[in-house]
Amino acid sequence: MAEGTQAPKDAAAAAKAAFAAVEGKPFPTDIFTAPELRWAVIGCGVIANQIAQSFVLAGRKISGVANRTHEKAVAFAERYGIAKVYDSYEDLYADPDIDAVYITTPHNTHITYLRGALSAGKHVLCEKSITLNSAELDEARAIAREHNVVLMDATTILHMPLYVELLRRAKAGEFGKLRLAQVNFGSYHSYDDTKARFFNPNLAGGAMLDIGVYAISIARMFMASQPHEIVSLENNFETGVDEESGFVTRNAEGQLGVFSLTMHAKQPKRATLCFDDAYIEVFNYPRADKATITWTAEGTREEVSAGVEAYALCYEIADLEKAVAGDVEKAALIDIAADVMEIMTKLRADWGVVYPEER
Repeated sequence: MAEGTQAPKDAAAAAKAAFAAVEGKPFPTDIFTAPELRWAVIGCGVIANQIAQSFVLAGRKISGVANRTHEKAVAFAERYGIAKVYDSYEDLYADPDIDAVYITTPHNTHITYLRGALSAGKHVLCEKSITLNSAELDEARAIAREHNVVLMDATTILHMPLYVELLRRAKAGEFGKLRLAQVNFGSYHSYDDTKARFFNPNLAGGAMLDIGVYAISIARMFMASQPHEIVSLENNFETGVDEESGFVTRNAEGQLGVFSLTMHAKQPKRATLCFDDAYIEVFNYPRADKATITWTAEGTREEVSAGVEAYALCYEIADLEKAVAGDVEKAALIDIAADVMEIMTKLRADWGVVYPEER
């Protein structure tokens, strides 16, 4: 980073900076390759606005929006040129002119909207954390199978081209066997408002579902199988949600994952993937478009670039459309999400972090 510059203070600011960096530039022609679907959005918050901005970048339009507060949905539609504002979620589900729904609301509301949208035959892309726990995700997947629709987790790591490229090379054996994934994520959130989402159990707050999902996802993507051994230490916030934690996982192949999470102290968003023949470092990994490979024998470094940070949500949309068109690899991303959810569910159970909906 150049002297005198500052990193964005939070994810929203980082996204804003990323959008600004591509403003006025031609949109890539290789992102959307499957038949275009007609999309509706549930929610009008930060992620919903980023989705709408992503559609604008791509020269596309969202077809409809529904929100708990109707007035906010109207304002959202006016801002982004959305044709339909639904009076109820049921009206959205019943609309034959909608093919897919993006759910952007808080974690604890997801299963309700998943049930409605999937049962109505809509494909769904759901913001992280896709559900509160594995039981909810199992239920949603069963509904999707019953109605022959695609359910996809919108955790950005599952969709960024950088990881597609690194995984291709890892599977080809270029780096040797993965030995260890070491992943950090620290966010600073003030104690001034303990009712805010990050510390509020009524909004499924806590580090695990908010940032842990990213950390576990990047490690699991490169592991040969699901970890089933987990040891951990954790501190609860006064509201009962997890504030910070350290945990280690191991799978049948002996591959280790070492994780540290915090919600009240900054630390680098850094993932280090250690293989026999090289290690890969990725900073700001949730929407990363660059990584550094250091080759063990020679000590030489290789810079890898793929994709563009600003198009992170476009890659998600494109992957769901590809899955609907028959891309089995994209459709199988939900299996990785299920493995991640299983780990998060077990850890919260070990820590006694239980949300009202789970009681």
